[in-house]
Amino acid sequence: MREIVSLACTECKRRNYSTTKNRKKSSERLEFNKFCRFCRKHTGHKESK
Repeated sequence: MREIVSLACTECKRRNYSTTKNRKKSSERLEFNKFCRFCRKHTGHKESK
């Protein structure tokens, strides 16, 4: 039931992280503040395709 999704940095648009989410319980896109190693700072990471 859980599906693997990737998280992309909102500044450099690179996919840095992958996580899982339950599609039935959460239909909106995930967003976290995580460290981007390419920007070398904490930035917002949104769920991408």
